[in-house]
This record gives sequence, structure tokens and C-alpha cells, in this order.
Amino acid sequence: MNNLRRLLTLLLAAVCIAPAVAQQPPKKRMLTFGVAFYNLENLFDTIPNNPLGRDLEFTPGGDNRWDSNKYRTKLHNLAYAISQMTTSVTPMGPACIGVSEIENRSVLDDLVKEEAIKDWNLQVIHHDSPDLRGVDVGLLYNPRFFKPINVTNHHLDIGYPTRDQMCVTGLLGGSRVGIIVNHWPSRRGGRSGDSRSAAARLSKHIADSLLATDPKMGVIIMGDLNDDPSDKSCAEVLGAVKKPADCRPGGLYNPFWVKLDKGIGSYIYRGQWDLFDQIIINYNLLHGDNGLKFHGAEVLNKEFLKQSDGQYKGYPRRTFSGGAWQGGYSDHFPTEIFLTKEVK
Repeated sequence: MNNLRRLLTLLLAAVCIAPAVAQQPPKKRMLTFGVAFYNLENLFDTIPNNPLGRDLEFTPGGDNRWDSNKYRTKLHNLAYAISQMTTSVTPMGPACIGVSEIENRSVLDDLVKEEAIKDWNLQVIHHDSPDLRGVDVGLLYNPRFFKPINVTNHHLDIGYPTRDQMCVTGLLGGSRVGIIVNHWPSRRGGRSGDSRSAAARLSKHIADSLLATDPKMGVIIMGDLNDDPSDKSCAEVLGAVKKPADCRPGGLYNPFWVKLDKGIGSYIYRGQWDLFDQIIINYNLLHGDNGLKFHGAEVLNKEFLKQSDGQYKGYPRRTFSGGAWQGGYSDHFPTEIFLTKEVK
């Protein structure tokens, strides 16, 4: 009798507990997406196809003696560098990679077919800019993580031909984002910062237009800006702030400012590190208002990308130095941010 009473008690308890167990919400998991930028340092093919002959140095008969072997070595090196942009939470590398200093779409098509990254199935978005040297910006993306919706290209009017700014809107992990890829005017020839301030105004206008259509959109401004985070173009014209607490709704946050303050750069000139290669985010991504939330930023200054000895030890290992073939990667280090999203 006691055994029967005990059994009935256990059955009653099980009946009472079951609904509570069934009503527990499913556990959530965190996904991480990388968004990177890489100046590929003159990724030219070997074919003379610039109407003004500006690409002749990157041909077999040009100053660089740019032949198929050098081109293939360059592709192999860049693909390897991209293949190393992995982490334990992003094992297939960045979801999106903005690129600059590319001659045309075909060099990107060749790049994504390289053995080191071909299994990622990276897709290419490219637009021919009016730049006199014939270099453009582009976007590589992994279709598993990013779904493009629209692409617009925006002309920068500064009195001479330069790179257009490319804006790609799409779904990153299901959340709507706009990625503005830049390569702002150079500092060469003693030019003032006015042209880069004009570029910053254009980027800000594009970002504001995106938010006007969708106030919850995540906005990413990336590129080789040829200015540091503290320079007028970035800090004042864009208004990209150093501290997260200072970022207001509709505003921009620059996670690379504190990196430069610590002496970390992506480009070096005459012994002075600069952090030209920036990825700037808006308030929505900083606070997770559209599902994606900023998690961190890195300059990917890995040892294999550096000159290992000599006068320029620690500098980016570039393709050419002083006109001599180095067989390296780029004169810039890549940069990357990480965004997280909580999903069921």
C-alpha cells in the first residue's frame, strides 16, 4: 500500500512539473559576424586597358615588369592573408570585406578563385570609377551571411577624377545594414585636407540618406580614408566620436581612434604610424538597435604580413619597395570589426 501511495505521488509530481518544463523558452545563441576592410595595394592585371595609359607600369613591358608570375604571386599572397582572417567564432572569415586599389572586376574574380579561399564562395560587387589611375573600390561577401539588396555609386566632385563611393545595402545575419566603401583622395602632392573633408561630407550624406529611409538601419563607413580618426574629416565632418558614451542617436562611433592612441596603425610613412584604414559604425550598431551589436575592432597586423628584418622591420610587407619587387602583400594592414546577434 505504501509503495502504491509513493508511486501515485511521483506520478502527480511529474504531471505538475511537465507543463512548467514545456513552457521554458528555447535557449538563445550568439552569432558573430566579421566585417573587414583591406587596401590591396595596386591589384592590377597584366593587360594595358587604361585609356590614358595609367596602368602601363603594371604590364610586362612597364617599369614594374608586371608579368603573370608576379600577378599570380600577388593573388596567392592576398588570398592567403584573407584566409587568415578567421577566429573561433568566425571560422569562415569575415561576412563582408571592403577592398580598394583594384583595377577592375576581373582581378577580384581571380582573387576569390584562389585555392586558399575558394571554398568560402565569396561573391564580388564592383563598379568602375573615373579615377585617373584606374583604381576602384569593391566588396567581397559570403552569401551564407550577407544578402545584398541594392548597390549605388556616388561621385565625389573635387575638381579632378577620383574614386566613387560605393554603398551596398543588404541583410547581414538577417539585419538590415548599409556598407559605404571608400578610398578617399591621397595626401600626395601637398594637397590639403579639403578634398578628404568633401569625401567625408559625401559619406555623411549617404549615411543620413540611409537612416532617412530606415531609422533602425545599421550603417558602416569603411575604407582607406587617407586621414586618421582624429583628423578633421573624420572627427569633425563625419562627427565619428572616440568614446561610445559620446555617440548619440543618428551619430557615428569610430572604434579605431583608441587603437591609434595606443600606437597601433595600419599604414606607416617615415616611421610614423597612421590608421587610415577605418571601419566606422552608427549608433544603431553600437547599441544593437537593429539586432546587430558592436563587439570589437582589430588591426590585423599579423606577423606574416610584416617585414621580418632590415631597416623596415615591422612595416607592412609590400609588393614593391623602392621600385624593387618584394613579393609581399600590401603596404596596408587589414582592419576588422565584429558584430554579434542573439538568435533562437
